[in-house]
Amino acid sequence: MTELSMITATELVAGYRGGQLSPVEATDAALTAIERFQPAVNAFVLVDPDGARTAARASERRWHSGRPLGPLDGVPMSIKDIFLTRGWPTLRGSRLLDASGPWDEDAPAVARLRESGAVFLGKTTTPEFAWKGVTDSARYGATGNPWDARRHAGGSSGGSAAAVGLGMGTVSIGTDGGGSVRIPASFTGTTAMKPTYGLIPLYPPSPFGTLSHAGPMTRTVADAALLLDVITGFDPRDWSAMPTPTDSFADSEIGALTDLRIGFSADLGYVRNDLGVDAAVRAAVAVFAEAGAEITEIDPGFPDPSEAFHVLWFSAAAKVLQEHEREVDLVDPGLRAIAEQGAELTASDYLDATATRMGLGVTMGRFHTDHDLLITPTMPITTFPIGRQAPEGWPSQLWTSWTPYTLPFNLTQQPALSVPCGFADGLPVGLQIVGRRHADRTVLRAGRIYQQRTDWHRQPPKLITDEGTS
Repeated sequence: MTELSMITATELVAGYRGGQLSPVEATDAALTAIERFQPAVNAFVLVDPDGARTAARASERRWHSGRPLGPLDGVPMSIKDIFLTRGWPTLRGSRLLDASGPWDEDAPAVARLRESGAVFLGKTTTPEFAWKGVTDSARYGATGNPWDARRHAGGSSGGSAAAVGLGMGTVSIGTDGGGSVRIPASFTGTTAMKPTYGLIPLYPPSPFGTLSHAGPMTRTVADAALLLDVITGFDPRDWSAMPTPTDSFADSEIGALTDLRIGFSADLGYVRNDLGVDAAVRAAVAVFAEAGAEITEIDPGFPDPSEAFHVLWFSAAAKVLQEHEREVDLVDPGLRAIAEQGAELTASDYLDATATRMGLGVTMGRFHTDHDLLITPTMPITTFPIGRQAPEGWPSQLWTSWTPYTLPFNLTQQPALSVPCGFADGLPVGLQIVGRRHADRTVLRAGRIYQQRTDWHRQPPKLITDEGTS
């Protein structure tokens, strides 16, 4: 029997509606999971059991009276410690920030979740200012993986991924500036989506500008769609926020894939994958073909855009640290190094990178005239040991060197979903599904059909199974 902490949000809400499940019981189960697994993986920077139980009791009363606040009423969840959360410090993994506050405002997604009746358990770990693809910081330490606590959970939303993977909250929200919800999803065997830019409003504005998205982190695509129904509402504090969607993501018809043309790129033309990753992804593509999709193996036709990404990312890092020049000794050395490089960049460098970005968008726009979706690996590798910033023997220590599939689609602002698609040497492998801008429902539909036909997303992490057999 599935533990209550591992039941999906979709199943929880159905159980609340029918009276078979209780928000109080679900919250207690999540808090128990935190007690069990937090010492092993260090996914949380703050846990509020009393506040969570108070919110759960209020939700239970609403369900009993038939008046839930929204589609996530009573669902226990966590929040990445990048989002402003009223009453809780938001320290962004940095020793530069003061916990004393005041903390009197919610970020847009947090506000929508609170209005929907979601139960907030606590805040999850991030590297300093969410700058890299692993989750460790001098302030809070490193976050371990649900499949092997000695290995990274990915980043920068690694705490949220580890929490979701181990039932320490049913869902979470993270941010993604170059892969930061998709990298952890791939490493932990969970599901995460970076939607079209502007669909989820952000406030305060990210220092990484229009590269940065917010996204749902869940165990299933159906739950990601349910979460999107709540957090995509328009917020006037975000100048680039899109209008509130008029149709539900969760209620969209799934249907078959016979009308979809999918381009499959095994390596984007310039990436080298681990053999186990390549095998798992190719097997996943066969599932889409069996579901009726027209599959064409084709590269989208752009060169590695990482240097342009670096210009945008490094210059933003320089801006982040600009007001802390006297405290640089407190800063992650890697962040400090890229900020120093960013400070040397010129306006011309920035405009050249922006031109590369726009050209990449044109290339992908043309690609999608013939292909509804692009499928790639999410990552070319599986997770690697904590204490390293890159796999052993890797030619570069910079996180962008081992995340080649995720960062291009922050540059183009396209929706991109990562779903688990198998294992390599006992560690999870992720599959990335990319759609044209604003085709979020098509991406979700393809992911849901894939998960209907596979069970990789239902595999319990090794920390849970080992505990059950010990």
